[in-house]
Amino acid sequence: MGREQVGVYHILGGRRLCGTVKIQGSKNAVLPMIAAAVLTKEEVVLSGCPRISDVEDMAEIVRSLGGTVWWEEKDLHLNCAEIEKSHVEGALSKRLRASLLFLGSLLARTGEACLAKAGGCRIGKRPTDLHQKAMEVLGAEIFEEAGTIFARADHPKGTVLCFPKKSVGATENAILFAVGAEGVTRLCHCAREPEVVHLCRFLRAMGADITGEGTEQITISGTYGKTALSGCRYEVPGDRIAAGTYLLMGAATRGHLTLLNAPLDEMGAVLSLYQKIGGQYTRKSGTLVADSKKVQDAVPCVETAEYPGFPTDLQSLYLAAAMTLKGESCICENVFEDRLRTAEELQKMGGTLRICGKWIYTEKSRLHGADVVSRDLRGGAALVSAALLAEGFSVVRKTELIERGYERFPETLRELGAKIIVEKEV
Repeated sequence: MGREQVGVYHILGGRRLCGTVKIQGSKNAVLPMIAAAVLTKEEVVLSGCPRISDVEDMAEIVRSLGGTVWWEEKDLHLNCAEIEKSHVEGALSKRLRASLLFLGSLLARTGEACLAKAGGCRIGKRPTDLHQKAMEVLGAEIFEEAGTIFARADHPKGTVLCFPKKSVGATENAILFAVGAEGVTRLCHCAREPEVVHLCRFLRAMGADITGEGTEQITISGTYGKTALSGCRYEVPGDRIAAGTYLLMGAATRGHLTLLNAPLDEMGAVLSLYQKIGGQYTRKSGTLVADSKKVQDAVPCVETAEYPGFPTDLQSLYLAAAMTLKGESCICENVFEDRLRTAEELQKMGGTLRICGKWIYTEKSRLHGADVVSRDLRGGAALVSAALLAEGFSVVRKTELIERGYERFPETLRELGAKIIVEKEV
């Protein structure tokens, strides 16, 4: 979708979602891998890469730095042999939050990095102080001026770094920088999210010496003065948030879905919730068959939390489904406070909702079609889910936010039985 266009979905509600979905490659796993491709002069191939706007934006940053990027069907090829630049253009870095990951990889590759503060969804406070502090502890000189981060590291050396609070992005950035340092780096109080695990495995496929991924302590033996990292071909894992999205959409519409390539071992919290509201499922070899015809009972309290807790990215999707359940649902958003803004749009559709601090209280509601606006990527998907079960027609605006993270979203929903028309407004 062009940056000058705004997308609009026209949706007729009252349709169950039924059929088979092949879950796309993980957005949150592949974005740091693209930043990591800067660390080698050899070609990297990301197989099964999702063709979404966030990936295209990260690829454009690589091109702007001097790299070459191209697609061959579902494989994204990156060749960073000619990268010499260390400055990410402001317009590019402001498009998405993940652009901040070039801070660590560029420092490791060129010894310098300059980028404007990253953009992305407005879902609450997302400071960069943990990222900057991690770079400093690892030997970088860093300062910020007029919204731009400047960093330099002549000879980064391994050390012990303990994060004051868990942060997926800061953990990933520290890993990317530490890979190019001299000696051993020990990162403590690390985020345990699967995306961090996949980044470590990807770097290990490139020849990095990393252990401890999936725990709170990760150890990296840097490559400074050693053999450089090599290229590799790596299979992008299935997207746990996309899989959870379709699962909860199926629950909201009482559908029957078969999810292929779903990372089931990463979906424990959402599958547990799905069972508690009455969903039934079977799992086998990466395939999830989910039957939602008996979904009916609200869960009294759901709280978002860092992995392996219930993911904040699925909070608004569950909220849409909760408005179809018997009893009161209480949802506590512990991660990003502005994710509650989607509730205001759901109220336009007749949702019985009450917001109290970081808590949302809702009960079974008779939803009707309305004209609503996506506030963020996942909240936009939740509005689509609500529109699918509402009576009459709904219009969902600013769907370019949704398409940052979901591949062929309206097309997939149509294949599952939804009545959805896409309109592009200039």
